Amino acid sequence: MKNKYYPHLASPITIKGVTFKNRIFGAPMSNPELDPECHFREEDIAFHANRGKGGLASCCIGLGIVEAVGRSHTKEVILYDDMSLPGLRRMANEFHKHNCKAVMELAHGGKFGAARSHTAADYFLIGPNDEVNAQGVQVKAMSEEQIYATAEAFGKAAALVKEAGFDMVLIHGGHGWLLEQFSSPYFNKRTDRWGGSLENRMRFSLLVIDKVREAVGPNFPIEFRMSGSELIPEGYGIDEGVEMAKMIDGKVDIIHVSAGIHENNDVFVFTHPSMFVENGVNVKYAAEIKKHVKTPVATLGGINDVDMMEEIIASGKADIVEVARQSLADPYFPEKAFSGNKDDITKCCRCFTCFYNYLTNRNFCCAFNPEIGDELEHKYGFPPTTPKKVVIVGGGPGGMEAAITCAERGHSVTLYEKNSRLGGQILHEQHIPFKKDMYNFIEVLARRVEKAGVEVHLNTEITPEEVEAMGADVVFIAVGSTPIVPPIPGIDNEKVVGLKVLENKEPAVGQKVAILGGGLVGSEVGIYLDMLGKDVTIIEMKDTWAADAYWMHKVAMDQHVRNSDMKILCNTTAKEITDKGILCSGPDGDVLVEADTILLAAGMKANRKVADEFYNTAPRVFEVGDAIRAGRVMEAVKLGHYRALDV
Repeated sequence: MKNKYYPHLASPITIKGVTFKNRIFGAPMSNPELDPECHFREEDIAFHANRGKGGLASCCIGLGIVEAVGRSHTKEVILYDDMSLPGLRRMANEFHKHNCKAVMELAHGGKFGAARSHTAADYFLIGPNDEVNAQGVQVKAMSEEQIYATAEAFGKAAALVKEAGFDMVLIHGGHGWLLEQFSSPYFNKRTDRWGGSLENRMRFSLLVIDKVREAVGPNFPIEFRMSGSELIPEGYGIDEGVEMAKMIDGKVDIIHVSAGIHENNDVFVFTHPSMFVENGVNVKYAAEIKKHVKTPVATLGGINDVDMMEEIIASGKADIVEVARQSLADPYFPEKAFSGNKDDITKCCRCFTCFYNYLTNRNFCCAFNPEIGDELEHKYGFPPTTPKKVVIVGGGPGGMEAAITCAERGHSVTLYEKNSRLGGQILHEQHIPFKKDMYNFIEVLARRVEKAGVEVHLNTEITPEEVEAMGADVVFIAVGSTPIVPPIPGIDNEKVVGLKVLENKEPAVGQKVAILGGGLVGSEVGIYLDMLGKDVTIIEMKDTWAADAYWMHKVAMDQHVRNSDMKILCNTTAKEITDKGILCSGPDGDVLVEADTILLAAGMKANRKVADEFYNTAPRVFEVGDAIRAGRVMEAVKLGHYRALDV
């Protein structure tokens, strides 16, 4: 039978005798941590298995490395060590418990092998050419013998994965890793039979495919990931991408079409799409390739909307949609979609919180999903609790998450919000196009608050005395933060407005806008107003703008700034606000920034005075969100969730 909500997306697909229950596959996600021998910990198994619980047809473990010289991180699954077998078996078994197929990516960093791990001065890497890579490590051109040995390593790794009980392997032939280093005219400068023409450049990938097929046999699915276009002037475009796909057509069982080069910042934000590019930005490459091949084609890249996924399959642009970050934001989104509950899906907002924490804090996390990174803890559940009376003061993301979690645990919950709507600071982002999924998140939370049976009082600025009189068992202080107003002469000028002005679909600002504060918020607001055609100048005291942004997000913002007329004045201090604009002191002396509107984005500060007044209004009092300190959505949601679990 066909699913009545998403008949194409929910339809099974059988590949080499393996039936995948629907068309949503889990794209490769690698591990920020493993044990000291680079084998799976229970935490890693629980993380990946959690992605498979909510309805994905398959789930792929990223960056299984086929030989030591190909390592690009310090924590990759080492498929050249048989001692990885027990962990791989455990992983496959966990996926199978949830009716999810287990897939392993086979990868080799090539010239990028030392990007984040090997540092020894005498260490060398391998690739198509003799060179020194960006990390200063010697890269030696692979000999014919090395090429065949590495292809054999791919085959041996595939055999190990099959032995472990996995259902499919994915050969990583894109994103600038070793196989693409050979297939790319940008990387490959060889003049022998492994370089030059496309036929020669693809010879290595075809050899690897042959060796993997020999290792796994004729009836085991092989997926091949390729970049449909390298997205750089010196690289190949979609026309050559089509020819590459035709060369592997029939030799692999899924052609998985991505885009770009991972180690190039300008295209990183297309390989892993940022919030500043349209959803499904890379689907066009898969759609073009599908016109020319018979092998099923998979597409991916920042796709978070199930209606878009259905359209992709229904229109024939691709046979499979793959997701990674979306399966963190809401692992249960396939189940919700197929059961008619799409309005409860948390959409990934492509904020790069997961990437940042993966690379810096070495853990899994998601701005919207507090359970990511703690799957093992949640796997075994939490002890039951005695129902209590809970009062939540404040209806931002942290307060709403606390209310939902408390209600789901059986407590009687009442939430008081002084404004007319729930959502806190995120309400400012309702009309910002690249923040639409951030705003969607608070709409989803508000619906969950209602569904959980939380009693909500809007337009109610409740006092500590009133809360104390309620006799609550637990009070959550989620009173948020307030804008920092710098003590500048003229700050009370009528030209000065706060972020609340953005809540209007057409913000009441003049043509010339000066933004006082060039942190993450001020920079994003500047980009938004530039999109509206305003003349934007950002004034920032620090020596760089958006210093508090994740670097991947900063790269994405920088692309817009470089291609706009925005002005960003760093190392610049506002001295006085006049009827003409802002008089500033900068590196070249005083300058007048003319402005019709001055938007205040100098930061936020916790409402500590208000928060402190609520202490001892109940036997137990918790703080969440910006009431502690002005921060990110992730901290507010995570604390709201876990402090509610303590109740």
